[in-house]
Amino acid sequence: MASLTTHLYVVRHAWAEDQGPGIDDHARRLTKKGIRRFERFMKHLRDGGMEVDLIATSPLVRTRETAEIMAEVLSGSPRIEVVDALAPSSDWQSLVEWTIDQDATRVAWVGHMPCVGRLVALTIGDGSAAIRMQKGAVASIRLDDGPGQPGELEWLATADVVEAD
Repeated sequence: MASLTTHLYVVRHAWAEDQGPGIDDHARRLTKKGIRRFERFMKHLRDGGMEVDLIATSPLVRTRETAEIMAEVLSGSPRIEVVDALAPSSDWQSLVEWTIDQDATRVAWVGHMPCVGRLVALTIGDGSAAIRMQKGAVASIRLDDGPGQPGELEWLATADVVEAD
């Protein structure tokens, strides 16, 4: 099936528990403050016109929780799908192929740094770019020629646009 995707949002997971001795990185959850802050940010983006049909998330807990907040806040109740290619060391080509196979025009990928920065760079056609995404950041990319072809970075926003917590 040819992809209908015309818009991609690349999202870094919201604020999670600190990594430390004895803490399983895969099981780290979002903090209460991180949840509240990301909810406010998503409401701001929703009110500004952000719409998503489908959310792909890394299998790690903090990204799944981030995706759930997005689905709850954004209009249209986007469906969530766990995609292993979004785990740390993300596989851009697999994500492109997965996205092409979806029946969605607005897709979000929720992942981890530094991978999400690399995914944004590859998606806009500059794999050498260094793009830093803060926790909870969202990059909006227009894909006029579909996934796998260079897109246009429309904006990159952080929760700081709403408030400094």
